[in-house]
Amino acid sequence: MRTTDNFFERVWAVAAKVPRGKVTTYGAIARALGSPGAARTVGWAMRAAPAGSQLPCHRVVNATGALSPDDAFGGAGIQQSLLESEGVTFDAQGRVDLKRHLWIP
Repeated sequence: MRTTDNFFERVWAVAAKVPRGKVTTYGAIARALGSPGAARTVGWAMRAAPAGSQLPCHRVVNATGALSPDDAFGGAGIQQSLLESEGVTFDAQGRVDLKRHLWIP
């Protein structure tokens, strides 16, 4: 197994624990795994999550609460709709209200 495969699996294990109504960040996952400079790699792992895995990938956002590009979830507004259905709120710029919803692994 390649090192990145193992890291991706560790990322997915953390992402699976994000509670409904909460979000975490790529950087928070990287820090939890002892790799504080690996936020971008966490993003790659999230994008590579196996189809049908039931991972709550929509609960992982960037450090400012910004959402993923629209194509990551198959279209505009899908990630936001999924989060809103769980009670997650957004600011005027469309970013997640991290003060209310941030979960640190």
